[in-house]
Amino acid sequence: MERYEAIGLIETFGLVFVLEAADAMLKAADVELIGYENVASGYISVLVQGDVGACRTAVEAGIKAVDAMGAGVYSSVVIPRPHPHLEKIMTRYSLEGLLPQG
Repeated sequence: MERYEAIGLIETFGLVFVLEAADAMLKAADVELIGYENVASGYISVLVQGDVGACRTAVEAGIKAVDAMGAGVYSSVVIPRPHPHLEKIMTRYSLEGLLPQG
């Protein structure tokens, strides 16, 4: 995983809402989708990376998109300059880990 300046995360209930959030996040700012995680009982988190401003813009757009569908965001955060050890957690949820090798 490349070095990045910030990460942005949104957690909401249901696949449809998290897909809408991710779509809005990726369209609103120059961020890269890291991955997602089905947390528990239908809650799903989506993670993006980019510069701090882009991650903030992306998270705000994702929240607005979920709200516009009549749902709510359970939690969201932008972490500027995340500690390098967070990469151990993020790698577990990376889309790269889901792709077939070879």
